[in-house]
Amino acid sequence: MPLRQKQILITGASGFIGSHLVERALSEGAVAWAAVRPTSNRRYLADPRIRFIELDLSDDYRLRAQLEQHCAEHGPWDYVVHAAGATKCRREEDFFRTNTEGTLRLARLLAATGALRGRFVFISSLSVCGPIHEADGGLIGETDEPRPDTAYGRSKLEAERGLALMDCAPDYVVLRPTGVYGPRERDYYLMARSIARHVDFAVGWRPQVLTFIYVADLVEAAFLALERGESGRAYFLTDGGAYSSRDFSDLLGRAIGVRRVLRVRAPLWLLRAVCAVAGGWARIWGKTSTLNMDKYRIMKQRNWQCDITPARHDLGYTPRYPLARGVAETVAWYKKEQWL
Repeated sequence: MPLRQKQILITGASGFIGSHLVERALSEGAVAWAAVRPTSNRRYLADPRIRFIELDLSDDYRLRAQLEQHCAEHGPWDYVVHAAGATKCRREEDFFRTNTEGTLRLARLLAATGALRGRFVFISSLSVCGPIHEADGGLIGETDEPRPDTAYGRSKLEAERGLALMDCAPDYVVLRPTGVYGPRERDYYLMARSIARHVDFAVGWRPQVLTFIYVADLVEAAFLALERGESGRAYFLTDGGAYSSRDFSDLLGRAIGVRRVLRVRAPLWLLRAVCAVAGGWARIWGKTSTLNMDKYRIMKQRNWQCDITPARHDLGYTPRYPLARGVAETVAWYKKEQWL
């Protein structure tokens, strides 16, 4: 797929996934437009070839004006990859304001202003489905009725449904990645830091089946989806494997060089209590917390397997980073950047 000189807008460009998308666009010879906020940290957006644009996804009038100005000065984008979103919020309505309303406002106004001539790729999440196959251990598939049990998952699902119902929606594809890890990501980094301190923390007594996707594989899928895949379809993405939490911690320990690890397993009721207290205090102090009730429900879920066959068939998606390779590269980056 030739992308040289194609204009690509990437929202959430200063974030973990967005910054990798920008790098990939530049490597393909595309004209990479990074949508950022005035307060965004541009540490990973230092390449002088990047073109920046501020887009206010919270205001119809302002966003329309910004898109019309860009279109008048530079012409429409060939593609948009929408990676902007909120993963931690103080209040549930904040998830919907950003993940649902912001997504639908951008898609609608891109179409209304003519600022997009090609495809809109929306980075959603496996969390839109919720704990569907906890009892039977089956694969979550596109025919399953989503039952998200987190505010984050519900907000992403409402964005997907809104796109499907939109009269003037652009040509779009939805990607539903499982847990994304890799260089620059901070939530999985906390586990790596714990392993480096010789402690492995797990919750629940029932076995848990986890899935992962290395950020480079997600970026590859996003770029494949620019011109491949069925319009309006949602594709699940993992590395194709299924793992236990012990698999992940063992790989981290091996890559870090830690031999002896204290294994601590806590009951779910204790995790629930800790998350409730931490989330409550965060709301009181006007902050967000890594431990909250959404996080509890995510860690409580025992089965994160999903069917990536449609992505393989329609997108030509072939994961290149099994967990062992991805963890090794991630830890190498942590060490290089002195995170560990």
